[in-house]
Formats: sequence, C-alpha cells, structure tokens
Amino acid sequence: MKRYFLPTLTAAALLTACAPTAKTPTATTAPTAAPEPATQPAVPRWDERAETFLKAYSAEYQRLYTQATEAEWRSNTHIVPGDTSNAGATARANERMAAFTGSAANIQELRELLDHKDQLTELQVKQLQTALYNAANSPQTIADVVKRRIKAEAAQTEKLYGFDYKYAGKSVTTNDLDELLRKEKNPLKRQQIWEASKEIGPTLKDGLLNLRDLRNQTVQALGYPDYFTYQASDYGLSREEMLTLVRKLNDELRPLYRELHTYARYELAKKYGQKQVPDYLPASWLPNRWGQDWSAMVDVKGLDLDPVLAKKGAEWQVKQAERFYQSLGFPALPPVFYEKSSLYPLPAGAAYKKNNHASAWHMDLNQDVRSLMSVEGNTEWYETTHHELGHIYYYLTYTNPDVPVLLRGGANRAYHEAMGSLMGLAATQKPFLAGLGLVDAKSKTDQTQTLLKEALNYATFIPFASGVMSEWENSFYADKLPADQLNAKWWELAKKYQGIVPPTTRGEQYLDPATKTHINDDPAQYYDYALSYVILFQLHDHISKNILKQDPHATNYYGSKEVGAFLADIMRPGASKDWRTVLKEKTGEDLSARAMVEYFQPLMAYLKEQNKGRKYTM
Repeated sequence: MKRYFLPTLTAAALLTACAPTAKTPTATTAPTAAPEPATQPAVPRWDERAETFLKAYSAEYQRLYTQATEAEWRSNTHIVPGDTSNAGATARANERMAAFTGSAANIQELRELLDHKDQLTELQVKQLQTALYNAANSPQTIADVVKRRIKAEAAQTEKLYGFDYKYAGKSVTTNDLDELLRKEKNPLKRQQIWEASKEIGPTLKDGLLNLRDLRNQTVQALGYPDYFTYQASDYGLSREEMLTLVRKLNDELRPLYRELHTYARYELAKKYGQKQVPDYLPASWLPNRWGQDWSAMVDVKGLDLDPVLAKKGAEWQVKQAERFYQSLGFPALPPVFYEKSSLYPLPAGAAYKKNNHASAWHMDLNQDVRSLMSVEGNTEWYETTHHELGHIYYYLTYTNPDVPVLLRGGANRAYHEAMGSLMGLAATQKPFLAGLGLVDAKSKTDQTQTLLKEALNYATFIPFASGVMSEWENSFYADKLPADQLNAKWWELAKKYQGIVPPTTRGEQYLDPATKTHINDDPAQYYDYALSYVILFQLHDHISKNILKQDPHATNYYGSKEVGAFLADIMRPGASKDWRTVLKEKTGEDLSARAMVEYFQPLMAYLKEQNKGRKYTM
C-alpha cells in the first residue's frame, strides 16, 4: 500500500509563540470642560486576537514544517548503513517543530481562544482545533518524552529502510521479493521467500515497544487515553465509533470476501500442485507479503500490460500519468517535481539505500511537491504512478489563497488515498488503456476475469486494512497488548479476518506485524486506506453514472474536463470543509460500502458457480 507524506508534525525549537494581546483603542476626550469617567478596559475582540495569533503561528509552522520535511526526505532517500547523521538531523528538525507546535504558551493560547469559539469564524475555529491536535503529538509540558519519541522514530526509520534482506544467499530488495512472490510456483521456495521478507521483524521489536509507550505518553499529556484514540479523533470520531465503522465495512464486504477466499484456496492449491486444499490460506501462497493484494493470481488476456510497459520504460509512465491529469484540466507539474523527486530505483552498486515504498510529499505546504518511488516498466508501477500523482495534484489544488496553511490537507486522511486510488483504478480500465494504445480496443477481454482481478485487489484489502491492521493497532495502543502476545494476536486476527495462517508456527521470537512499514512510521491509522477504498468507489460510481454516463466497469476519464472539475471541487477546500459534508454534497450519500458492493455484484454469480461443491471455511 502506498502512503502520502504530510508529516504529523510533531515538533520544534523552543519557540514559544507569544500570545498576541488585543489592541486597546486610544481613548479620546470630547471638547468639554467636564471630566470623563475612568475608561473601562476594552473588551478583547476574540476574532481579531485569533487572526493575529494564527498569522504568526502559521508562518512559523510553515517554516519549521519545511525544515523537518526536508530532513525526513533526506532520511528516506539517502540511507548509508552505519551513518546516523541523517537520523540526527531529522530528530533535531522534528524536535524544533515539536517545541513550537507543542509549546505551553501555544497550548494555553489555543485553549483560551477555543473557549470563545462562539465569537470566532468557522475557519478560525478549524485552524485552532488543528493546531491543538498537532500540539497533542508534541506537548512541551513533557518535552523530555517528546524528544525521546522523536529520536526513537528516526532510529526506527533508519533500521526499517536500511535492512539488508537476504534470499538464497544474496542481498535482495523488497521489490525483488515482491516480484518473486508474484511469479514463483514452488511452494517450498515461496515459503523461503516469504520468510526472508519477515526477517526484519525481530530487529524492530524493542524499538516498537518503546515507541508505543512514548506515543501513548505524548498524547496522554493533552487528555487522550491512548495514541489510537488520538488518531481516530482527527475524523471527529471516538475510538469506539471508528472501530464500529471499520467493522461495519468488513461485515458489508464479508459475503464477497468469503467467495474470494474459497476460490483462492482451491485455485492456488491447483497452481502449486497440492492435492490437499487447506482450510485456511498459507500466507506464503499469496502474491503479496501480507496477503493484502491477491490480484497477481489472475492475468487477464488482452490486458497484460507488462511487455508493452517494459518497452516504454519507467520515465514514460511518470510523464504519461502527468498527461492524464493535464487532460482533465489540471496544470503541468511544477519543475521542482522533476528536479527534486526520487522517482527511479538506485543504480546498481550505489553506496546508499533509499526507501522503496512509494510516497508523495508536500515539502513546504506550497509549490514544492515531490514523489519518492522506484518506478520500473510494469503494471504495478504504472498504477502506482497514477496513484501518487493523485496525491501531488491534491496538494497543488488545495494550495490556494482560500485554504490557510494549517488546513492544507485532505478533507480527511482517507480522502488523499481515495483520490490516488481512484486515479489508479481509472487508469487501468480497458477503454482508457485502449485510448492510449496500450491495449488493442478490438481484443477480446473477459469482463469477468477483469472484475475478478480488481476484486482480488480491492476487496481482499478491506479485511487486512480495517480488520487485521486496525484491530492489532487498537489492541497494541489502547489495550496495551502484552509484549509476549504481539505475534500471536497478529495471526489470530489474520485468521479471523483474512482466513490466512502462517506456513509454519510463528512464535514470539518473530514480530510479523512490524514488517509492515506503517506499523512503525505511520501508526494507528491504517483504516485510512480501507475508508479510502469505500470513498473511491462512491466517487467512481458518481463519475461513471452521472458525469460520463458509462458503465462503471468500463470507463474512460481521459480528456473529460467535467470529471476534472468535479475532482478539483473536492480537492480545492482541503481540510477547510467537514469531510462528511463534502461527500454528501458531491455524491448525494453518506459514507457507505454500497457502491463497492454493487460494483462487484456481477462477480458473485461467477464465484458461486466456481465454488459449487467446495468447502467454505470462513
């Protein structure tokens, strides 16, 4: 899964913002001999005081944010084993940010202003609430804890991306492991590849347990019981409300997932030459390290893009994704994107490593936008480039004079992912591909197989994201999951939600959840991705039916300025409008898996037919 980067900025130099005082009008006396009564102190105009404070706060926030993001960029793009200078620089920049956003003076002023929110504008209140939310991640009332947490996060990132994966006696990248898991047919070799991908887990255990304590202590200082609750509050939801929401999504998609799970068990047993069909899917059988995307199980004839994309090369894919957005009416990317992004794999023999996990970065909350990718000429990276540029164009669209710096984010965190994934889906539908000449428009493609491939991507992801990941992190942060039950809990949830089991016993000497990037450096918010898929299908449903008047399974967004205008209207306000209002206004409905379930409904009859006589275990 891809992530965009808008650091949860934490922190910086002991710059206590002064709380601006209200201006007291100069008293004037009337031209008369009679003395005036003593002047009463002027009642402060709270909206003026808020505006003065926000102007000063936002300027300093943007300056420190940019410094911290530059340091994070360096830590992710230039990793030298054994060299801790980048980690040190990142920690110092984040400490400066934390010291500012979490300063006691700022917290006091924010609370005082919010005590008078009935006298403030809605936009002022939103900015102040955002600033107070940021403060909770780095309150300087416990500056030593915040400093330790930042240092620990920087060290964990270095470990995470500096790890030397080994398979068959050779060093391999995560890209290599992913490719092997997509193609290898020997079950024993598959198990070895999968186990190689998990070797990093134990090296991260102490760091993760330490981070749990530090993250929880940090937000507890401002009244949040735990870090999971803090993250959910960004949606305006309590921990219980968020869990209720994600469990509802799982329930709504369960019938489809049950059919896919049964289908996969039998099909993969056949593919790997196994006479015995297991009741639960061995994790090493799936074409993804965490079983979150099974789409590589299916090759749709007439839609195999790998050969043509390999010829076109990596750079063509990035430029083509930009052309797609321009066709919708968005501007060309600013030159800085190409000058400063890290878009392609490092050359062989490079003296440093980089994070190969795709991400999009808003460096200065203005025009400096970059992407960190390792693009190669294949279908996965073709989809990913369109996805990541979705984030980039979201950044650029809400960077406008009507959206204050503090509100330059998605309507909620899931919207950012929804926008990226929506464009990834649009760019892989047959009419779109035919329009680009990537497939022959006349070639016969099996619509059912196309839909199956999509379901094995989108539908199989929900139980992982909203089930395993969200429930494990809830247990980890909110329920203080004991250190000797971390791996057991992970596999208990994988079996319950995904119907997946490890190929061999995985005791507590392993830490398989920590092999997932987000558990370490994007904590307690993986439900963002699950919610984003639901939102993506709601948006796609509206676009295909109401704007393009096309079948949702066979659309071509390319060149539609009306689609571009619809998307820009959602992007432009950033976080200045409530996410529920945005969704209702643009699609006419509240958050619901209805559109997603409906999209895959034609597949259900096929799966039930395939699964006749087969044993269901979920």
